[in-house]
Amino acid sequence: MSEKLTSYVNGVFAPYSGIKSVDELKADLLSDLQERFRELKAEGKDDETAFAMTIDSIGDIEQTVQEVANLSRSLERQVLTNFSGTNLPATDFAGVTAHKRKFEGSALRGSDFSGADLTGSSFKASDVRETNFDRANLTDCTFYALDLSGASFHQSILVRTNFSTSGLEGVTFVDVRLIDVNMTMTDLRKTIFERCVFNGTDFRQCDLRGMRLDGHTFVGVKFDKAALSEASFQGATLRNVSFVPGFALTNKYYRALKTISFDGATMDKLTYAALKGMGVDLPTVTII
Repeated sequence: MSEKLTSYVNGVFAPYSGIKSVDELKADLLSDLQERFRELKAEGKDDETAFAMTIDSIGDIEQTVQEVANLSRSLERQVLTNFSGTNLPATDFAGVTAHKRKFEGSALRGSDFSGADLTGSSFKASDVRETNFDRANLTDCTFYALDLSGASFHQSILVRTNFSTSGLEGVTFVDVRLIDVNMTMTDLRKTIFERCVFNGTDFRQCDLRGMRLDGHTFVGVKFDKAALSEASFQGATLRNVSFVPGFALTNKYYRALKTISFDGATMDKLTYAALKGMGVDLPTVTII
């Protein structure tokens, strides 16, 4: 009959195998049931009656086990949401689903997040140099005040992603739509953009001197107070793009605008008028 009790308990706990707190509850419960069964036998009960009374004595154990399992899983999830301060260089995170995780102050150099869903995650003040984010979903992610040198973003999903004040030297963005992405106050002179679409991207106070942004599409983009000397937008498409100089159009900013190449670019009437109003010559621009 002891084996029958063990079999019953194993059946109740089978769906929750491997959960530490549940395994501990199982061992304690089995010990208590066996003791209760022996007490009933000592009172003169036959095996079947003693077994039935033993099982009845524990009430709705399945509900109790489920509640313990759910609590344990919830606590495990909370632990796994925080990777802050961890030393995980060259770690394989490819294809994982990790929403709202924290990688703050972490060493992640050379790690692989390709194809991962990292929606809402935070990478603040971390070392993510040479990290692979190709095809990763980075919606609502924050990359703030960290070093991304050499990182790769090929076909990544960038929606409301924040790269503000981060080091982006040698970072490659290829075949990417940057939607409402925050790039403010970053040095982008050695950042590589290939076949990208910028929709609502914020480049305020960025250093874009000498950047070649030829052939890209810019919609609702802000270049306010950005350093743009010798930048090139040849063949680019610009719609509702802002080049606000700040409090006043200084001679320095005016001279910088004059060095930007818009040869062969296409732009809407408002963007065209704003640039012309700042004295920019646009002889080869097509107005749409």
